Amino acid sequence: MPQIPQTLHELSVGQLSARSGAAVSALHFYESKGLITSSRTSGNQRRYSRDALRRVAFVRAAQRVGIPLATIRDALAELPEERTPNREDWARLSEAWRRELDERITQLHRLRDHLTDCIGCGCLSLETCVLSNPDDINGEKITGSRLMPERKQPTEDRP
Repeated sequence: MPQIPQTLHELSVGQLSARSGAAVSALHFYESKGLITSSRTSGNQRRYSRDALRRVAFVRAAQRVGIPLATIRDALAELPEERTPNREDWARLSEAWRRELDERITQLHRLRDHLTDCIGCGCLSLETCVLSNPDDINGEKITGSRLMPERKQPTEDRP
């Protein structure tokens, strides 16, 4: 791993990529989503301040546990003067994110527990299917085997 001299206060995108382990394309994506910022040289090359390393580490850690980029961006925006997140920030934010993660875990357990029943069924009835109709939400409104349009997942979380 290349070392950054202590006197170097700005990193090129290549240096930030090498130190953070994030692909250059991911860094550009993070910047387009407002997670990190850069300045430009007279030759129009990106330069990142050294604190971008910690911000990228924060973003990648939050992504690994399933936090959407929009939520991460909002959390970073709450920091005073756009400073880098520290241990206390992570503790505070992860506590808030814990509830969301617990809800997802509950949903995944429900999916896992009902998956075997659904494979043999084949009906995908919204009246009874626990995968297409969790908690029978649509069973009260309609009957029969109708598939509702799927909710589109945000694509911004993919670098």
